[in-house]
Amino acid sequence: MEDTFKRHRQTLAKPQSLTTNDRRSPDDNGDLSTEEGNSEMWNNFANRFRQVQSVLDRNRSLIQQVNENHQSRTNDNMVQNVSLIQELNGNISKVVSLYSDISTNFSTMFGQENDAIGDETNNQRQH
Repeated sequence: MEDTFKRHRQTLAKPQSLTTNDRRSPDDNGDLSTEEGNSEMWNNFANRFRQVQSVLDRNRSLIQQVNENHQSRTNDNMVQNVSLIQELNGNISKVVSLYSDISTNFSTMFGQENDAIGDETNNQRQH
């Protein structure tokens, strides 16, 4: 999943390196701060995806334990499954919340980029 994310980041991200001759003035609609903001946003996405993967890995482990307990059919293991399944349920809620945050951040980021593009187009028309 992280490899896919990195490919998307590389595809969508603007080049970060600027030579001293290529520095933009403050009148250029904040392209440098936009790039810095995008970098921060991508880092936030990466962190969220790592959190999601961590929870999903824990769920995989919990499911394996539940299956082993179920196959053993001992009373103690069946009782333990109740708490394991409750943890699974809580983890699913965490994943939903993390994906919701990712979606909101993604929409916000591209909404801001579209606003910036619209502002740049309007400024070009005025000049």
